[in-house]
Amino acid sequence: MVRNDLYITIPSFFKCPISLDVMKSPVSLCTGVTYDRSSIQQWLDSGNNTCPATMQLLQTKDFVPNHTLHRLIQIWSDFLIPPSSSSSSALSHEQAQQLIHTNCSDSLSKILDFVRESNENRKFLAQTDGIVPAIVRVLGNDADLSTLQLAVRVLDFIVTDYRDKEQLMKSILKGDRHSAFLSSILLLLQKGSLDSRIASARLLEAIAMDAESKLLIAEKECILPELMRLVSSDTDSTDAIDAGLSCLIAVSMLRRIRLQIVRLGAVPVLGKLLCRTDSRVSVVEKALKLLEMASTCTEGRTAICEDPNCVAAIVQKMLKVSKEATEHAVVILWSVCHLFRDQKAQEAVTKSNGLTKILLLMQSNCSPSVRQISADLLKIFCVNSKSCLSSYDTKTTHITPF
Repeated sequence: MVRNDLYITIPSFFKCPISLDVMKSPVSLCTGVTYDRSSIQQWLDSGNNTCPATMQLLQTKDFVPNHTLHRLIQIWSDFLIPPSSSSSSALSHEQAQQLIHTNCSDSLSKILDFVRESNENRKFLAQTDGIVPAIVRVLGNDADLSTLQLAVRVLDFIVTDYRDKEQLMKSILKGDRHSAFLSSILLLLQKGSLDSRIASARLLEAIAMDAESKLLIAEKECILPELMRLVSSDTDSTDAIDAGLSCLIAVSMLRRIRLQIVRLGAVPVLGKLLCRTDSRVSVVEKALKLLEMASTCTEGRTAICEDPNCVAAIVQKMLKVSKEATEHAVVILWSVCHLFRDQKAQEAVTKSNGLTKILLLMQSNCSPSVRQISADLLKIFCVNSKSCLSSYDTKTTHITPF
């Protein structure tokens, strides 16, 4: 940059490590390194799962806006080029409001940049009358794939702040256009970019608010298989797995939907997720929650017992992840060992040192219901002569179940 015929050196920490340009929207990865949002998003969209600067493996692909650095860059830029003489390509709220009704790909691309810019912009669009329904209508029309992808990604940014989600759900799923809307979502899940597939799953979760909406989503042909594909995605995206699990949980409140998910092979997929050492806490909790839901039906319990690694993986996560994960785990074990009385499951619990964990859980500050479930489990093992507690080899001899 030049000011008063002097060359001004750009501070190195204002530059994006990828583009080497001054950052317009700085965001920080879990490694602590800050990048320009558009540059790091492009890097992640290309399938990379490392930090470009450090090459560390990313535990999560989420990034956090660096508001402090953004403000410093703005102050520095205003000093060099006063706001009155600067030419900004950023949209104003009024321009964004006008563009939203054009529904063309170029306009939606600008709107996407607008909502990425700040939380204020996202809340503005979410809370301005008519804007969210206008974007939803794009998904209900015969638009091309690129336009659909832009529309669903914009909705993903702003639907959380939308004031009347119930009315949105009714307008989408209880009107004449619900079939076209769900067909567009299915197309995105099948052929869209990873970001648009994640956004589609999140949008479905947001509108699955009652039994009727859950049923409409789950019974749309191929929706459940595509959500399962997202969960078992070979892209290794934690965000994709998390979004897929959340959506499956949301639509699985009905028993017949749980049966469909079990028949699609959910149990082996969830078992593999639990065996991974790099899964974030929310993924483990949701995988266990979905397994708990599967264990409420006979086919689900059978699938859990027949999977060679599932029960052992469930035991392994007890007392190691979170209180919520532990409670899901003990309920699953109660279903297969106490309710279903499966011998293989009982043996897997014993071999995995599950009895010690159940004993420790009873001594912890758990809820009365979890304590009762744990007591039921211990009784099962006590009456089983092959795994009686008196002959069980454990170092926790100071703990007694009764």
